[in-house]
Amino acid sequence: MVVLSELSEGSSSSSSTHGHRYEVFLSFRGIDTRHNFIANLHKALMDAKITTFLDDEEIEIGEDLKPELESAIKASRASIIVLSKNYATSTWCLDELVLILEQRRTSNHVVIPIFYHVEPTHVRKQQSSFGDAMDKHRQKMEGETKADKRNKWAQKIEQWSKSLTAVADLKGKDVNDRQEMEFIEEIVNDIYRILRVHLRSPLPLLIGMEGSITFITSWLKDASSHTTEILTILGMGGIGKTSLAKFVYGLDCRDFKTSSYIGNISSRCDEKFSGLLDLQKQLCDDISKTSPIPVDDVSIYTSKIENVVARKKVFLVLDDIDSVKQLDALLGSKGFYPGSKIIITTKDAWLTESCALFKMNVKPKHAKHLLQGLHVSTSRKLLCLHAFTTNQPEAGYEEVLEKFVEYCEGHPLALEVLGKSLYNRDVGYWEDTIKGLKKEVGSHINNVLRSSFDSLPLENDKELFKHIACFFVGRDRDVTETILKACDINIRSGITNLIDRCLLSIGWHNELVMHQLLQKMGRFVVYQESPHKPWKRSRLWCDEESFKVLKQKKDMRNLLGLALDMRRLEKAENYPQRVQKRQKLDGSCLKDKRGLEESEIQMYYEFGIFSTISEGKEMPNWITDRSQGTSISFTIPSSSKKLIGLNFCFVNTLQIGEELSLKGSLAYGRWPLSDYLKLRIYDCGNKYVKSSLKPYHSFVIPKNWITDMHV
Repeated sequence: MVVLSELSEGSSSSSSTHGHRYEVFLSFRGIDTRHNFIANLHKALMDAKITTFLDDEEIEIGEDLKPELESAIKASRASIIVLSKNYATSTWCLDELVLILEQRRTSNHVVIPIFYHVEPTHVRKQQSSFGDAMDKHRQKMEGETKADKRNKWAQKIEQWSKSLTAVADLKGKDVNDRQEMEFIEEIVNDIYRILRVHLRSPLPLLIGMEGSITFITSWLKDASSHTTEILTILGMGGIGKTSLAKFVYGLDCRDFKTSSYIGNISSRCDEKFSGLLDLQKQLCDDISKTSPIPVDDVSIYTSKIENVVARKKVFLVLDDIDSVKQLDALLGSKGFYPGSKIIITTKDAWLTESCALFKMNVKPKHAKHLLQGLHVSTSRKLLCLHAFTTNQPEAGYEEVLEKFVEYCEGHPLALEVLGKSLYNRDVGYWEDTIKGLKKEVGSHINNVLRSSFDSLPLENDKELFKHIACFFVGRDRDVTETILKACDINIRSGITNLIDRCLLSIGWHNELVMHQLLQKMGRFVVYQESPHKPWKRSRLWCDEESFKVLKQKKDMRNLLGLALDMRRLEKAENYPQRVQKRQKLDGSCLKDKRGLEESEIQMYYEFGIFSTISEGKEMPNWITDRSQGTSISFTIPSSSKKLIGLNFCFVNTLQIGEELSLKGSLAYGRWPLSDYLKLRIYDCGNKYVKSSLKPYHSFVIPKNWITDMHV
């Protein structure tokens, strides 16, 4: 998806980026329309937050168009030309017409002719009052004694005549036999649709969202349902939910007589004690013809909203909902007028159908739309637009640009923030920046993503998210559930909650999938527990840090999980040469009495064993250079309480005798034989190796050492 930029900073104009001060310029003959039609039209446009230029001069002074009128036309995106009986009698009006049509040819200026009680044919052929007016202009030309002025009049009359013909050939609107106020409302709606003016805030320019825009616009225009319809737009923080909702609202809100856009609901509720009341008041003001008397009771405002939405069809957008309380306060529980449409943006898929509207006998019709990241080509374009203000990278930046595209994984906010920060920077700065980002997430991006994590209501789900971010991204879901369930994590409901909040997804092969920016955010949360003393953190996933903590026998009373893969460590550029030789970590480093009797390490991962570790349990006696064909050796004593799982890489042979042995270049284990239970073995990629293929693909260990085994 998504946001390239906002088209303006102001709330009433989406044109300032392109040098426009006004949405609409009104060209009219004052004696015909100023105090009736134009007054009502101008008020309707201004009430709709459409900036409109209206010349207040009653009397025309001089023959030439005033410079301020010429400037106003050029500073407007559109002109409404009200062609009335005496329009052509005004040289100013005719000069405005010439300039407006010139702007249409050169600057995509929008022109809307209004035939106000005149016939288009009379305008086109200069007949009736338009013919009389042009005759008077010719008479004035003929009465001119100076040749240069006569020539000037002749040129102008020719321009005016051509312009009247041209404007009559445009598609316009005829006021004849129409209720004036309904006619004016139709004009305002047309301006909204043509200019895509947003009611309250600027309309964003989107990239890569064409499919979503088409889907939602089609959903809004579908009138086949005779009940209330709700569309929930879902996605992780910064993925473009708000921008998409804002765009389609600005595009389609004028198709509804009553509409409202309520933005930033979560933050506005958090910032002020009366935040929810303020949102309710805004909604009431938008959908009610009269402003209700302010009250200080959420339930009273809810009742007022319920009364309005039950009587007329409405279109509502509720942006960034994060609680059922907010939905119930803004939507009530009594239902909407048939045909009403509601769009909700949220990070939590569970919220919408938990609100009071879905507890009625006749439930709303509900659809969901999940936003994913941008494709690589679109990501590249978005990053280039912010970093270079073009669609393509500058020469010499191609390689480092791809690193940023890969890092962002299609996340539009990250692409926008990083692109802006890299604008006008040299290649060396880009290289340093991407190296730094691999260590930590940028603060603004992190804050947006962190809001999803902070909103998790259960501590269990937060701990699960951190476990997965640190250790289990890309791992098989069933294996992960087995391991974490034995670690007293409520895994099944927890994974569902993370999926609902767009913090996690399940891949085609049942693997856990997490956007790498979310994974970095989760790891950053753990990192902040103790930035400079890693042994005081709850989890260690960095191989080098894990090695140092174990080697130095640090106090690990807070440690819940640790990962160490010597193969990855040996490949690291900064891995000490001395460690590349045979190194041993004495098993006592995991049996140190400093803190372990007070805590329990729940996962010991990547050694080839998943198990709980606490005082009195033996663990790997030594770690060696795997590339040299040596092995990890460990013993599980008969007193072990839990064996959660085994993960042996590249096992070459299996021998069953008086003792069970697993021998191979990378792993070695030994257990005494007694009551046996067959297990599964997975290779290093956590792919299940079927036991029916070869004898050594299955092995046995004492059943009484196993809890909830499913590996």
